[in-house]
Amino acid sequence: MKEALVFVLALALPVAAQVKKDSRKTGIDRDPDIVHLSDFTDQPVELAVVKEAPVFATKTGARKLGVLKTGQTVVIEAMTDRAYKVRGQGQRHGVSGWVAPWAFASDDPEFVENLKKLYHRQIEVAALIAEKRAALGMTEEEVGLALGKPTKTTVKQTAEATTGRWEFIDYEDVRHYRHVRDPYSGQVFRQLSHVTREEKGKTVVEFENGIVSSLEESEQRRGAPVKIVVPPVTIVW
Repeated sequence: MKEALVFVLALALPVAAQVKKDSRKTGIDRDPDIVHLSDFTDQPVELAVVKEAPVFATKTGARKLGVLKTGQTVVIEAMTDRAYKVRGQGQRHGVSGWVAPWAFASDDPEFVENLKKLYHRQIEVAALIAEKRAALGMTEEEVGLALGKPTKTTVKQTAEATTGRWEFIDYEDVRHYRHVRDPYSGQVFRQLSHVTREEKGKTVVEFENGIVSSLEESEQRRGAPVKIVVPPVTIVW
């Protein structure tokens, strides 16, 4: 059995493009319902084929391309909540397409269920990133993609855990004036005195071992209620 791997979202684009930041895009890359495994790990996610299964050209099971043979190991390239996109050996030649999860086996009996959890988590996180919102359970990288570069960061290391604090502060320039009387005309007019940079709103995100554990927003920034997402899913294969 290979070591457990924690999949972490590495999206660099909004929810509509769940792919790496790469100029080589295909039709499948533009589908927001598809999660690509290469976005989370450079290691191939391999599964054994234990049942012959039809291979389809689309995620919905349209246009049969062939039959995936048993007794081989294939790599999952992408997934939806109901199918995996794999590349393997068919009855006569190589075949690449969408196959139902029941055709595969893993050393982990919870593998299929964990993949479903991973899929739904990544869809939810990608939507939050597109909305520029952070949530409990996100990773540091996901928060960075959602909110950008923090204004201030602090890190604390203890024997039990590594904790961190990111502050995102909105500033605005406030112009201050004074009233001045013209000595010749006697008219009173406003004159710029100075400009101060003042805090307009703030979001504070606290992490424990790289996962958001606390989220605080000032009244000016407060919008929808804070969301909670499942932390990164551990997958064994």
